[in-house]
Amino acid sequence: MATEAPKIIWNESQQRFETEDKKAYIEYELRDGGKVMDIVHTFVPSSKRGHGLASHLCVSALNHAKAHSMSVIPTCSYVSDTFLPRNPSWNSIIYTDGHKSNM
Repeated sequence: MATEAPKIIWNESQQRFETEDKKAYIEYELRDGGKVMDIVHTFVPSSKRGHGLASHLCVSALNHAKAHSMSVIPTCSYVSDTFLPRNPSWNSIIYTDGHKSNM
C-alpha cells in the first residue's frame, strides 16, 4: 500500500485543485474577500476511485488554505461527511462564523 502520492496541481484560474490529467479535482469558491475557501465539489472518475485521490485532493486544498491563513467551509458532502470525521486534525481551520467548530 506504499503507492506514491499523486501530484496535485493548484489551478487558480479554475478555482480548483486537480490531478495532472485534470480528471479528478476539488472545486472551491473564495468568500469574505479571499479569507474563506468554500470547498463546493469533489470529483473522482469511477476509473480512479478507491485509491485515495479524493483524500489527496482535500489535503492539498486544506494545506493551501492553512498556508494562506484561510478558513474553510466544507460545503462538499465528501469533505464534511467523510474526510473531516476521519481527519479531525483539520477542524482548527473550519469556518464556524465566530463559533468553535464542534466537528
